[in-house]
Amino acid sequence: MARVCGIRFKKACKIYWFLAGELDLRVGDRVIVEVEKGIAMGTVAVEPCEKEEAELQHPLKRVVRKADQVDIERAQFNSEWEKEAFRICKEKIEKHGLPMKLVDVECLFDSSKAIFYFTADGRVDFRELVKDLAQTFHTRIEMRQIGVRDEAKMIGGIGPCGRELCCSSFLTEFAPVTIKIAKEQNMPLNPLKMSGLCGRLMCCLNYEFEGCNNNCHHNNTDQSPMEAE
Repeated sequence: MARVCGIRFKKACKIYWFLAGELDLRVGDRVIVEVEKGIAMGTVAVEPCEKEEAELQHPLKRVVRKADQVDIERAQFNSEWEKEAFRICKEKIEKHGLPMKLVDVECLFDSSKAIFYFTADGRVDFRELVKDLAQTFHTRIEMRQIGVRDEAKMIGGIGPCGRELCCSSFLTEFAPVTIKIAKEQNMPLNPLKMSGLCGRLMCCLNYEFEGCNNNCHHNNTDQSPMEAE
């Protein structure tokens, strides 16, 4: 058995398991954890519990400590730096005339690397942009192309239902949504009514499809042999 806790690094992102050791942690605590390339700050989403080692992906990294005031101030500094880096990068994208849309900037906790997330219709040659950004920020630069659903998750917004987008509030992973799912629910095949802010079929079509299947199965099992004929 291993004593582990679940950590999130951003709202609505996947929960990752870390070794908790003997630390007294509660949901909402900000912590410093080991990651592949250094350390990062995350938030406890699942309190420490015992799990069978066979259930966990190995090797697990560990929670180093609870975040202190210095760590929190560092995170705030990084947040302000990301806003300024976003503004500067947008200007440089325009200067280089690149067909890409900047979505978000992420600075690693120790400022050893900055990740620039963008969308584009195809491949983009951003080598000169990377050189320009590296000279400006004096850190390693990574350009990461994402899809439109990931863009909606990062930016957030309000869906046609009037609620916060599922992807930016609680969905941790995207499931495929197909037109077949809409057809089997006898929905009018109007793209404007079935598409989310990302322009893709709304994720909630899957919820209704699963609910319909469950209800149909329940109704069928409730029928007597005579009623089912």
